[in-house]
Amino acid sequence: MRGAVIHAPGDVRFETLDDPKILKPTDAVIRTAVTCVCGSDLWPYRGAEPIGDPHPMGHEYVGFVEEVGSEVTGLRPGQFVVGSFATSDNTCPNCSNGFQSNCLHREFMSTCQAEYVRIPHAAGTLVALDEVPDEAFWPGLLANSDVMGTGWWAADAAGVRPGSTAVVVGDGAVGLCAVIAAKELGAERIIAMSRHEPRQRLARAFGATDIVTERGEDGVARIRELTGGIGADSVLECVGTAESMAQALHSARPGGSVGFVGVPHGVSLDGQEVFFSHVGLRGGPAPVRRYLPDLIERVLTGRIDPGKVFDLTLPLDQVAEGYRAMDERRAIKTLLTP
Repeated sequence: MRGAVIHAPGDVRFETLDDPKILKPTDAVIRTAVTCVCGSDLWPYRGAEPIGDPHPMGHEYVGFVEEVGSEVTGLRPGQFVVGSFATSDNTCPNCSNGFQSNCLHREFMSTCQAEYVRIPHAAGTLVALDEVPDEAFWPGLLANSDVMGTGWWAADAAGVRPGSTAVVVGDGAVGLCAVIAAKELGAERIIAMSRHEPRQRLARAFGATDIVTERGEDGVARIRELTGGIGADSVLECVGTAESMAQALHSARPGGSVGFVGVPHGVSLDGQEVFFSHVGLRGGPAPVRRYLPDLIERVLTGRIDPGKVFDLTLPLDQVAEGYRAMDERRAIKTLLTP
């Protein structure tokens, strides 16, 4: 088969790879229907994470079951499935508590920008649809496998409630999906922090009521101005830098909460500051599998359309251009078609 391989910062190639095979009886192999490039893929692409030896890339996927291992139940060849970027058996204590992304047998998907993918713990990781959905729904279902599920986790972790005020820090795909989540969870006011007009328009289309273009302490000052000098009930941190985390913490009111879902890079917290702020913190890898059945239904009924975050579609063999476009901010998120 063919798939994306990263060799060095800025160097992604489309290469011939070994076909995935069933390695354990709990595995499945799927044929990807669509896949994509994630904002978190840009960390190694930009040299912010070590790459090591050349290796495949990608952790978001929807597709068709090709083969299942002997212990896989509830799945059969031909079914259309949506899965999480983190695998889970969906039966261990952590899974039972709703944190499938911390499954005792968790693996992180990392080979999905390819024509075929092996899925460990397939029965607990994949959700099969009753029938093959119209292709118009594929982008939205693909978003559910990471960015929509992660945006939902940001809102859930930050305690978004009906009538509340939410601030979203970050205007990438996760941040934009977090706007959707905040609206669905009933936030009355949703303040999106963005400097980019196309992303501002999409944020408003998804439910943002206000846009703040300032960053850092200027951004915090603007948030406080918009919230009567107090700060927001919930802040959804969707970037992962030291600046974005500081901005999120300082934008929350005493007693408010920050849901942080951007993978932290260079982030450190001042214990004294956090202690006296009375701001709650919760974050980590999103338990996407917990939310998948609900999010799939919301997409298929047309209640939400997170697929709109894909503003560039390319054939899979042009994956390198997909990375470049996102790195240069010419695209929010690149959809790849095998």
